Amino acid sequence: MVTDIIVGVTALTSIAAFNSPKLLNDWIFEPYTILRSKQYFRFLTSGLLHGSWMHLLINMYVLYSFGNLVEQFYSRHFGGNAIWFYMLLYAGGLIVSDIPTFLKHQNDVSYRGLGASGAVSSVLFASILFAPTMQLGLFLVIPMPAIVLGVGYLLYSAYMSKNPKDNINHDAHFYGAVFGFFFTLLLKPSLMSDFMNEILDAWL
Repeated sequence: MVTDIIVGVTALTSIAAFNSPKLLNDWIFEPYTILRSKQYFRFLTSGLLHGSWMHLLINMYVLYSFGNLVEQFYSRHFGGNAIWFYMLLYAGGLIVSDIPTFLKHQNDVSYRGLGASGAVSSVLFASILFAPTMQLGLFLVIPMPAIVLGVGYLLYSAYMSKNPKDNINHDAHFYGAVFGFFFTLLLKPSLMSDFMNEILDAWL
């Protein structure tokens, strides 16, 4: 339910920003402006913006696909706190994933970023903690266990962060993923034994 609301709100604000340069400029992630004008809200509002229809559709598709699943897992493990913890997972993913970028570009007047990829990565990797052997489709076609795809995702993000060849913020992908996994684990450390046991049972 929370996932559906986030997807709906993000779609509406992103589409609005496609046609409103002012909204885009007021909400986009600009480390230089954030530091000097104390506009820390941009850590969150930039996650409500996307650079294109494709960017928006991919992020919202992944979020919708895994967000509702994580909500179910959270409800099972955290009861009445599930909704609040899930909201912290998502908002925390937005903020934490952009901190390295903020530190790297705080004196770069030209740097701008947007998108919910860090938060979406957090949700995706929370789902991997709960179900590491579920089958996911690489490029929506090639099936492989979630943990294998997750490790590959982290390695690729780390490599591309150090060898940038596009305008994608791979740091946000990497740190959002790490945050989602360990934030959920901190909420319930016993999940690590469940995680390891599921992997061992599947492969040994």
